[in-house]
Amino acid sequence: MKKRSLITATGLLAAAGAAALAYASLVERNQFTLRRFDVPVLRPDAEPLRILHISDLHLVPHQDKLVHWVASLAALDPDLVVLTGDNLAHAEAVSTVSAALEPLFDFPGVFVFGSNDYYAPVLKNPFTYFNPNREHKYGAELPTEELRKVLTGGGWLDLNNATTRVNTNGATIAIAGVDDPHFDLDDYDLIAGPAPSDVDVSIGLTHSPEPRVLDEMASDGYEVLLAGHTHGGQVCVPGYGALVTNCGIDRTMVKGLHRYGASWLHVSAGLGTSPYAPVRFACRPEASVLTLIPAA
Repeated sequence: MKKRSLITATGLLAAAGAAALAYASLVERNQFTLRRFDVPVLRPDAEPLRILHISDLHLVPHQDKLVHWVASLAALDPDLVVLTGDNLAHAEAVSTVSAALEPLFDFPGVFVFGSNDYYAPVLKNPFTYFNPNREHKYGAELPTEELRKVLTGGGWLDLNNATTRVNTNGATIAIAGVDDPHFDLDDYDLIAGPAPSDVDVSIGLTHSPEPRVLDEMASDGYEVLLAGHTHGGQVCVPGYGALVTNCGIDRTMVKGLHRYGASWLHVSAGLGTSPYAPVRFACRPEASVLTLIPAA
């Protein structure tokens, strides 16, 4: 009797696991969601500013459902579009990225790159993500410069280890960005220094929300920090949250809006996945609208 009960329990557990995997790969992975957050950082008499934050597309050719969903975000009429990296998952997907973002080129935009804008994803043992000291695996080189040309050709500004000012909707925004910290491509010395004070708001961009970068940006006075990379944990435990972050940030900040010292930090859970791990569980793919409003 005990042996039969054990076999039954094992069978039920296996069936539940199979059902969860099917849901994560066939359903939730395609449940694209728009998050909305109010960020109180503007002066009392300022008009709100809408920032559309997109991250971690990880596109492959013919990923039409995601392409159409991203393109539809142009209807939000954002004041600024921010793209925080990992756009590619295939060497022939630059035109796919272009198709997704082309309607958004009508609006001011800025971008930084992630590792999957330089190197293709590779097959990994998912348990290696629990080892913070693991060695990074480099996939085949991706057409980075072709992607950069598409984005800058659309009028967006390249902020990989660079700074700029953007005028939009009657406001001036100071923005600083670093190249991908996950693969140690960031060089904060190139952008270091106090955030400009003669602007309406200052924003810092990084693909991976590594504390060493966030600390520098917050210390320099950047009021809003935007990042991606974490996928929100990608596979989460309901009621507990993310198991891993794939970077140095605390797992409680793996996605969403948080205070980071005197700054606000928004980490996007992103819209895509590696083609070698096409699942999401308790962590829907997302883009976000951050409405900057007057501070209390």
